[in-house]
Amino acid sequence: MLTVYMASVSGSVKMKKDQERIISVLTSKNIPFKQVDITQNSEDKDLMRKKANNPSALPPQIFNGDAYCGDINAFNEAIENEELEKFLKL
Repeated sequence: MLTVYMASVSGSVKMKKDQERIISVLTSKNIPFKQVDITQNSEDKDLMRKKANNPSALPPQIFNGDAYCGDINAFNEAIENEELEKFLKL
């Protein structure tokens, strides 16, 4: 199952747009995923950063199970290269 780590509370317009883009693309392609809001639980933020192997990673971050897929830049690149399923490890 895909997991998208996101932040419901953010002062960053770019972060909100990036999160909306990921959710929109996954929904339009009927790819099931769950959202984890790191602003509700600091343990989720710590887990996201640990799994991404990046102590300063910011949402949105995408995982398939425990496998790290990438961030918004890698997501956009995968779409441009028509390799979204490969990127998502589906």
